[in-house]
Amino acid sequence: MPATVWLLGLTSLLTDASSDMIVPLLPSFLTTAVGAGPAFVGLIEGVADAVASCLRLVSGAVSDRIARRKPLIVLGYGLASVARPLVALATAPAHVLLVRVVDRFGKGVRTAPRDALIADVAPEGASGRAFGLQRAMDHAGAKLGPLMAAGLLAMGAPLRGVFALAAVPAALAFVAVLCVREPQRARESDATRFRPRFAWPRGPLRTLLVVMLVFAIGNATDGFLLLRAQELGVPLALIPLLWAAHHACKVMSTLAGGALADRFGRLPVILSGWLAFTAAYVGMALASEAWHAWLLLLLYGLYHGLSEPAEKALVKDLASADERGSAFGAYTFVTGIASLPAGIITGVLWQRFGSAIALSCSAALAALACALLVAWSLRRRA
Repeated sequence: MPATVWLLGLTSLLTDASSDMIVPLLPSFLTTAVGAGPAFVGLIEGVADAVASCLRLVSGAVSDRIARRKPLIVLGYGLASVARPLVALATAPAHVLLVRVVDRFGKGVRTAPRDALIADVAPEGASGRAFGLQRAMDHAGAKLGPLMAAGLLAMGAPLRGVFALAAVPAALAFVAVLCVREPQRARESDATRFRPRFAWPRGPLRTLLVVMLVFAIGNATDGFLLLRAQELGVPLALIPLLWAAHHACKVMSTLAGGALADRFGRLPVILSGWLAFTAAYVGMALASEAWHAWLLLLLYGLYHGLSEPAEKALVKDLASADERGSAFGAYTFVTGIASLPAGIITGVLWQRFGSAIALSCSAALAALACALLVAWSLRRRA
């Protein structure tokens, strides 16, 4: 793999190490330290991801027009690195919301240009493995972060102290992204290059995005699964270890998922991942013991590993080279903007009817998306 893919993977590793020193503990912090309810847990992640989604659409188009990916990638990682540890200073739910919005603002700026850059430099016939490598390193960081958080908690560090120390890997991530190099591409004239074209994908990719939107509406924030794990009896001190085990499964399955997508095609691997998601959510709805949460979070990790690299490789396949930024912006916009209704719907259902109903509804939407994906595939072959 080119050095650019490795460096972007290292940046993702360090960024997720920083993020996941915080994220697994955030639902508990919100509901105990600052007095938020389950509905606000869904709202805060939904709003933050919606902001990120809108920016992905813009940043992808801008990176196509200016023929540069790196400036936007650096800006995005820099914003998140500065904002994320500030959650340690939060004293009210609104403070956490503000920090998460700025953090996700940075994610929105960087994601589409980063994925487009990986697509630009990936060797021919190996885009699935390139995205798999980047996602595997991302998930490795998400495994490292909870382990560091668990170690700090075991040594008696308070939650706010753990959040503050997340600044260290965040700073290292910013250094890593500064070292990224990108190939030169033809630029637009100075008179037009700062006016992005918002060309929404056409043809099969447009229809595929509708199917992905249905799936994404059922895919609420992972914080709900962690709250469910606590309901099942997993102690707070073990939540970071549970999250680390989940991400260990992500690392292994993502490397395999990218290779499988290159060898056997994108759609069978995506469908397998979505079915794993459906089974994990049904299982969490019906679970009754703490050890059930451990097994089901591993299955949920398999969903990520199979679907993420295959989905991105399929987007690359369906988009032209000069519209990759816009295509990845549209893809991440659709899958991210659904986080707002997904989080609110799941949070309200959880608060009014309980976790089993909320998680079951997510599983039902995922099953519907699987059926639509099969129909989309059959229509393309016809």
